[in-house]
This record gives sequence, C-alpha cells and structure tokens, in this order.
Amino acid sequence: MIEASHLTKRYGDTVAVDGLTFTVRPGTVTGFLGPNGAGKSTTLRMILGLNAPTGGSVTVDGVPFANRPRGLRHVGALLDAQDVHGGRSAAAHLSTLARGNRIPRRRVAEVLEEVGLGSAARRRIGGFSLGMKQRLGIAGALLGDPPVLLFDEPLNGLDPEGVRWLRGLFRRLASEGRTVFVSSHMMGEMEHTADRLIVIGRGRLIADQSLADFSARSTGTGVTVHTPGLDALAAVLAAEGASVLRENGTVGTVTGLSAARIGELAHTHRIVLHELATRSTSLESAFMELTAGSVEYLAGDPR
Repeated sequence: MIEASHLTKRYGDTVAVDGLTFTVRPGTVTGFLGPNGAGKSTTLRMILGLNAPTGGSVTVDGVPFANRPRGLRHVGALLDAQDVHGGRSAAAHLSTLARGNRIPRRRVAEVLEEVGLGSAARRRIGGFSLGMKQRLGIAGALLGDPPVLLFDEPLNGLDPEGVRWLRGLFRRLASEGRTVFVSSHMMGEMEHTADRLIVIGRGRLIADQSLADFSARSTGTGVTVHTPGLDALAAVLAAEGASVLRENGTVGTVTGLSAARIGELAHTHRIVLHELATRSTSLESAFMELTAGSVEYLAGDPR
C-alpha cells in the first residue's frame, strides 16, 4: 500500500506537488493521470525517495522507501526506460540490480523470459528498440518479486501485442494482491486497464475514485432520444431544466436528466419514444473536461 499525506514539493517559487493526500491499495490497478506538468513524475520520485518532499510524507507499507536497504524486494519501479547503460547486455544490467538487492541470480533469466526478452539476454541494450527497453525496465521492476509496483508511462513504444500483454500483466499482478500504480497519458488503455484513478492537476488532487465514477462526473454524459415528437419533448424537457441537442428531426441528445426521468415525462405527456438510451462517456472526454483548468500549456498559448 502507498500512502501520501499532504505531500508537497517546491522548487523555489514553483509548487510542483501541492498537498497531495491519497492511498493506493493492493489488489487493484490504480491509474495515475494528469496533464503534462501536473506533478506525476515528481510524485513517483518522492514515493521512491529520489526526491525529498518539502512537506508532508509518503510511505510504502507504512515505511518510507528510503529506509528499506534492499528496495527492489519491496517496490519495483519503471520510471525511464531510456535511463540505462547502452553498452551492457540485458542480462548484465539485471544481474547488477540483483546483486545490489541480494536477489537470486536465477531471477534474471526468469524475468527476461516473462517479458519476452529471453532470446535477447546477451544483446547490448544500445541496440534495443524503445519497446524492448520498456520490456527490460518492466523486467527490472519484477526482479525482486515485490508487493508494490510503480510504472511511469510503461506503454510508450509498445506495439499492440505488447500493450495487450502489459494490460494482462497488470491485471495478474493486482489479482495476486499486489499494489499496482500506473502513470499514463494513454486514456484508451487506462479505460481498459485501471480499476481506480488518482487524477491531479497543477500538483493538486482532482479525483480519487473508481474509473466508472470518474467518467460519470463528465457533464458530457447524455441520453439519446428518438421520437417523432421531438419538438414537443424538447419543450417538456426544457421546462425541467434539461437541454436537447438535435441531430435531426427525430433524434436528439439530452443532457441534464436521466433516461428514467425522460421516459416518465414522455409517458406523462403522451409522447411516443422509439429509442431511449444512455450514451456512455469515455474516460478521455471526462479527463479533458475535468482537468481543463489545470493544463499548464495550451495549443496557441503565447507563453
């Protein structure tokens, strides 16, 4: 379990992380989302003790990570797949990590096979593609068989097969009771992978809730209605405070009322409905709407 309490990080006059309080629990895949510059990477680095908080605290299973002498047995992390010595082989890189954390040497071959790099164990990392480096970084995170795992943008560079494999890996790790914390900007994948979301903007907490509850917060959620009496229904719904976006003469999208309430009103006013369906809201649209005020740089922004 990861627990942050009023976690804060300042760089001079800049507040990168501003009083974050959250808990990442075992047994679920928790997505960590936020616009560029929101403070996600800084937060992950503070969890791992690489950056010292200016205020507040963060612990892993009740203990600051920096206080653990053999860290990879407790927390596995992938922060930057490119941050690795290109002249070493994959096996040599992992062997160094294993020795420093008193991890059995056999784990090197095991994790390389698990991430699909068994045949590339003796190849120099400098010749690896980005996707292969991502897999190597994931192997490093798995090396100590830790109960807590952190991944920062692990999907970058992976092909569709690799994305599907990694999605399954996250699910399996969580099903084993591990804590899985994944930072990503790929909303489509988080929609299919995460059980819960922690969303930040400008270093502050925006949401800490289930994927379904977060998506439902979008005002873009609507109800599709198909009726020959669209004009009459629109007038009835407007009186109830709803709005109707007309797609054509008989189809419209209603916002501001539930499908059940729309059906009740149509029945009361004897308006025939041919279709009444709640339109699902994507994670991406909910994210864009709810973080709009937290984006540091916008296209066309002269700064």
